[in-house]
Amino acid sequence: MSWAGPEDIYLSTSLASYLDKKLLVLLRDGRKLMGILRSFDQFANAVLEGACERVIVGELYCDIPLGLYVIRGENVVLIGELDLEREELPPHMTCVSAAEIRRVSICSSSSVSTCFYYA
Repeated sequence: MSWAGPEDIYLSTSLASYLDKKLLVLLRDGRKLMGILRSFDQFANAVLEGACERVIVGELYCDIPLGLYVIRGENVVLIGELDLEREELPPHMTCVSAAEIRRVSICSSSSVSTCFYYA
């Protein structure tokens, strides 16, 4: 089995073409992880460096840093390369803290019209 060379990069189905690139990984439980792919194996287990989890609630988002992160291949739904030249999110999205995302998430999932937040 040979690795894809630079001329075969668009024909490759291997994760080798994504090594050392910033990726978005969608997991089976709905989480979205971003980071630089450093390693993988034949089962699509992957190692992301500088990983963070992006949590989006309405028009608010938060990137929660995870560091070096190992992902089990059976949990991966989608892997895609991020274009570093383009803006990642629409301009109307607002970056907030993890505590604010948790508060908004609890309020939006609650069936009660009043939201109580415990710090």
